[in-house]
Amino acid sequence: MVSIKEIKSTIAVAIAAAFGFIIALIWKDIIIGIMKLAGLWADGGPTTWSGAGIAIVVAVIITLVSVLGIVYISKWGGVGQK
Repeated sequence: MVSIKEIKSTIAVAIAAAFGFIIALIWKDIIIGIMKLAGLWADGGPTTWSGAGIAIVVAVIITLVSVLGIVYISKWGGVGQK
């Protein structure tokens, strides 16, 4: 039988992975946009340098919130604890 601790741990790992995917997708769009502005990419991302700057600030905030979410959910789920 599966214990509540194992269920919480599995949920915590899944939510932490989701936060990680969110972070990766946000930064991917910004990197593609900056490459586009530099003439190295065809489409996607911010269309101006000021838009790229705003996108970077927003991405940093979302990254920090996501990392805090990962830390919180990992503690809740007991991930990494014996």
